[in-house]
Amino acid sequence: MPRHKGFTLMEIILVVVIIGMLAVIVMQNMDGVMNKARTSTAKSELATLHAALKRYEAEAAAYPTTAEGLEALVTKPASWPQDVTWQRFLDRRSVPKDPWKQPYVYRCPGTLNTDSYDLLCAGPDRTEDTDDDIDITE
Repeated sequence: MPRHKGFTLMEIILVVVIIGMLAVIVMQNMDGVMNKARTSTAKSELATLHAALKRYEAEAAAYPTTAEGLEALVTKPASWPQDVTWQRFLDRRSVPKDPWKQPYVYRCPGTLNTDSYDLLCAGPDRTEDTDDDIDITE
């Protein structure tokens, strides 16, 4: 009786399971790489916002209030001194969102630094005041 060459159903199922397991491992590693890249982007954007806030404070002699927020860097706030010419402090028309599509958190006076302001990104869990926050305190 001639024997047919080919794969059995069990062999095919085994190969599919192995490929599935490898795909899960690759996806988990990819998520970690993506979070590292997003964290790096957030740190860079926080540094840009920090520098813009420093320039704002040098011109206005105060930081924007919490209510004015980071929007004061791109839109003239009502509290801007009348005798000082306002200029945009960011090279954009709007304040960027963090890499997780959440707004950056700005508080003045800050809760982490009561003498100045808090500037932070809520991080991968998108929740403020947790261990994965990325912050700049002044």
